[in-house]
Amino acid sequence: MDRNEAIKRIRTALRRRSGKAWSVKGGRGTAWGWIHIDVSSALRDDITALTGRRNQLRALLGFDLARYPSSETVPASSAYYAEYVDRAEGRTPTVYGTPYWD
Repeated sequence: MDRNEAIKRIRTALRRRSGKAWSVKGGRGTAWGWIHIDVSSALRDDITALTGRRNQLRALLGFDLARYPSSETVPASSAYYAEYVDRAEGRTPTVYGTPYWD
């Protein structure tokens, strides 16, 4: 799966499951393969809404809510893409990305 397909599938799945728009964008320059997932830019000025929506994002992706609510960054690898597509579509990941950097 390539970066653009992963972006499209993650964005579509999150919208379908939550009924809300999410910002799912690919990196640029040296971060080209990375994907950034966050709340839509319209809510970033309201800290209460931002925190609530980021908690919702973490829940949709199947992450522990005890961690500080933040945006998600998906590293540039097909294993990470597959993991986050599974998470966004509401499935337990069939493969997990592993760090490839030092």
